[in-house]
Order: sequence, then C-alpha cells, then structure tokens
Amino acid sequence: MNYRIIDKETYYRKGVYRHFTQDCKCSTSMTARIDVTALAAHSKETGTRFYLNFLYILSRVLNSREDYRMAYLWQTDELICYDVIHPTQYVFHEDTETCTPVYTEYREDYEAFYCHALEDVEKAKQTREYGLDAANHPNWFDASYISWLSYDSLNIELPDGYLYFLPIINWGKYREEGGRLLMPVSVRMNHAVADGYLIANVFRLLEKEMADFVRRI
Repeated sequence: MNYRIIDKETYYRKGVYRHFTQDCKCSTSMTARIDVTALAAHSKETGTRFYLNFLYILSRVLNSREDYRMAYLWQTDELICYDVIHPTQYVFHEDTETCTPVYTEYREDYEAFYCHALEDVEKAKQTREYGLDAANHPNWFDASYISWLSYDSLNIELPDGYLYFLPIINWGKYREEGGRLLMPVSVRMNHAVADGYLIANVFRLLEKEMADFVRRI
C-alpha cells in the first residue's frame, strides 16, 4: 500500500475541498444506464464471466485518474492519493441470503486479474462469514453487483460529515431496450474530491474502456 500526501494548499480543487470538508460535508451520486451489448456478446463468445470482465474494466477506469484514488486520513487530517486501488467485490449465499466481502487485488494484466478474481470468488463461496476487514484494506473501493434488479436509481447513505473519499460503485441486471443491452451503474463519491463532471466521467470512461477491451482481448 503506497500513497502520496496531497498538499491541500496547491491542490487543484482547493476551494471545493475546503467548502465540502468544512462548510457542507456531503456526498453525491449518479445512476445511468450504459450499453453493455458488445461486452455481453464478447463474454459469451469467449466463455468468460461478464461480471468479472466488467469488474476488471471498472477497476481499470478507477485507477486511470488520481481523482478516483483519493482518501482522507482522519488521524493526521491528510488528503492522500493511493498509487492503486483494488475492488472489494461480494459473494451472495443463496442459502443464508447473506454476503461475504471478497478482497481482490487489481492487476493491469487482464488474464492475471481474471484468474485471481475467480479464485477469490470460489474461495469466498466456502464460507458464510461476513469477514469485513476494512482496517487492513484501506485502498479497496466498494464494487457491488445487485443481480436481482435492473433498477433506475440508487443512493448510498453514509453518516453526516463522514469524509470517505473512495468510490462506491453498484450495478444491476442489464435489460434489452431497443435491441441493445443497457445496464444501470451507480457511482457515489464524496463532493470534496468529486463533482458532477468527475462522476459523469466514470460512465464515459467505462464506455470507452469496454470498447477498447472488446477490441483488445
């Protein structure tokens, strides 16, 4: 786990950061549908799991820009940027209707990421423990698939004033609309380090990265 400390006096969002960490502590979230037609077809053709392919693309997107790798150290009142962030995915157990968090390391190499992510999922299926260990996984972002619903909106609430900066990402079932497969994705970030542009940019980057992934792999 490596990070660098951001000088808050020279931070390019200095004024925004001060306002949303002192005057108006709040978060912002956005839900939009993205076209996953090509990724779904590619996953079927290659015999790979759509879910893990999307998780790789999402991790790649969030690691592509420093704004998505920010964190706040309350112990020292420091703004930091991690070198890399990893996805915390979840396994749902049908018998107990509970989830187990799965800490998967992001690897830029797709095949390595896919292999390890799959192993992590299979291992998590063998336990029914919640096993959340955020203290030892500070640079992990939340990536949760809501497989039962193709929803229209979703909002994640955190305690008022809680300066949690890493992205929280949810996505649901894709559904066919006009001959295309559209999937709802929700992005939640703290307003101190992200605004409407930066959140909307996640969706734009996802669409671009999916197109590149299908061509590249």
